[in-house]
Amino acid sequence: MTKGGAAIDEENDDRWLWPEYYRAFPAFSPETVRRGCHPRKLLHPGGADKAIVLVHGLTDSPFYMSAIGEYFHAVLGYDVFLPLLQCHGLRNPAGMAGVSLAEWQKNVRFAIDSATLGARKVSLGGLSMGGALSFYLAHTEAKVTGDLYLFSAALGLPAGPCGISGRVKEFLLRLPFVGSMTLGPPLIGRYPYRYEWVSPNSAAELARLIREIDGLPRPYTKPDGKAGRMFAAWSECDRVISLRRLRELRQRTADHRFVAFVIPKIDRVDHAGLVLKDPIYAKAAGPGARPLESANPRFAEMVAAIAGFEATGNP
Repeated sequence: MTKGGAAIDEENDDRWLWPEYYRAFPAFSPETVRRGCHPRKLLHPGGADKAIVLVHGLTDSPFYMSAIGEYFHAVLGYDVFLPLLQCHGLRNPAGMAGVSLAEWQKNVRFAIDSATLGARKVSLGGLSMGGALSFYLAHTEAKVTGDLYLFSAALGLPAGPCGISGRVKEFLLRLPFVGSMTLGPPLIGRYPYRYEWVSPNSAAELARLIREIDGLPRPYTKPDGKAGRMFAAWSECDRVISLRRLRELRQRTADHRFVAFVIPKIDRVDHAGLVLKDPIYAKAAGPGARPLESANPRFAEMVAAIAGFEATGNP
């Protein structure tokens, strides 16, 4: 048990180790990556017929996708791959200087390639910006032959103060000078598995990704031209992403190809909390401490909905 009463801490579970990832991306190593933020894979002995790549969000690390990954592995029988995105999870992030959408795509493509080595069917999914990356790559990577799973997917930004629309915020973030910004408060703070803040230059890369997504066909179409299936979960009290764009995606996609799991405002599930089976505490938290991030009280119901969705695609 971790201090503060959280469930078993997966950061020390050797089943999740992925040493090949460090060889593919030398900027990452056990020495440079923060404890618990490492890339992860969870395989069945002898491999599995199906695999999934789950991608973390803009400030966090593969730890956030571990509970969902565990479910896909233990209950649904998938091999699971959780890549660590460039400039994330580092002991010394240096303001995420040099962060690049192209490098994030390379990270995910490596995970997809790794998944295809043993599995016939490869699915893709992610949290927030990881969901947006998954949405884009599912449209463009022929090796993604399975389904798409979106969790609080950042397909757009919400409106800002003074009536600024999400579209305007995205445009401003794409201005050339924003991508060179690395100044700001330290990224390493109280949170053990993510950065304290969103760096401006990483937000600029997300805005560029959103522009690429805006050019994709709706509804979701795979590279072979066939319509794909999506499971999308979000919370109605999420203020980090554009809920309107998720609702529009739902409206534009045939019911038999889109399953939505929507948590009402009354449950007060925040943006990243959607994927948490257990709360996250500060490293130094003692007994009775309040969590930094609360668990999703409907996590079990959400993954059961995933199982139902997955079963309909596997007659």
